[in-house]
Amino acid sequence: MQKYGLIGYPLGHSFSRDYFNRKFESENIEAEYVNFPVPDIKEFKTVLKDNPELCGLNVTLPYKTQVMQYLDEIDDDARQIGAVNVVKFTRGHFGKLKLKGYNTDVIGFKKSIEPLLAPHHEKALVLGTGGASKAVLQGLKQLGIESVFVSRRPAAGILTYADLTPAVLDGYRVIVNTTPVGMFPRINECPDIPYELLTPSHLLYDLLYNPDETLFMKKGKEKGAVVKNGLEMLLLQAFAGWEIWNK
Repeated sequence: MQKYGLIGYPLGHSFSRDYFNRKFESENIEAEYVNFPVPDIKEFKTVLKDNPELCGLNVTLPYKTQVMQYLDEIDDDARQIGAVNVVKFTRGHFGKLKLKGYNTDVIGFKKSIEPLLAPHHEKALVLGTGGASKAVLQGLKQLGIESVFVSRRPAAGILTYADLTPAVLDGYRVIVNTTPVGMFPRINECPDIPYELLTPSHLLYDLLYNPDETLFMKKGKEKGAVVKNGLEMLLLQAFAGWEIWNK
């Protein structure tokens, strides 16, 4: 039986195990998907040693960057983003294991936002500067959209929330939230942007999917903006990971 899994810590929030095991059952695939909650990335090698039947891994927080040091090869997108969320296992002569890292977050994001884009969506604000934001920035770049990070802390080339003037909001019609602000159970919170400046020309995309409609999205809808959560991105990145493991 094939084995796949997820490495990260903690893993109580992850949807991957249930998603893949349902997929295996419904498609009569002889495989199982298990969680590997490891409190230190140094245990990565132990996971490999104790599970020789592993065919692929997903990687989640906080190890998307740290896992890269253990890989033999890294895909171009993942290298540019600086984060890996899929590891493909291949075995060569005498069973020698080779590990290659990919980033399917960029694939899922790009495919899910593309149908919503209009000609006036030329520039984007990316709220947050964590690992997910790098994948979003790469996806927007591939779609030909100029983007800038927005952070609470000032830094070169990064806007702060205080910098979001009417002129900025008029020029940047796509706003992507990559922060955890507004995630269950803190559903009454939202990123500190000037929602009164939003218009029907704006597109608000939230990587969060719990709740289905975040306060960020609700405030955007009230101004007529197009809004979308991150559930489809989550599913699409999982599809892409399965294709990578089986190509």
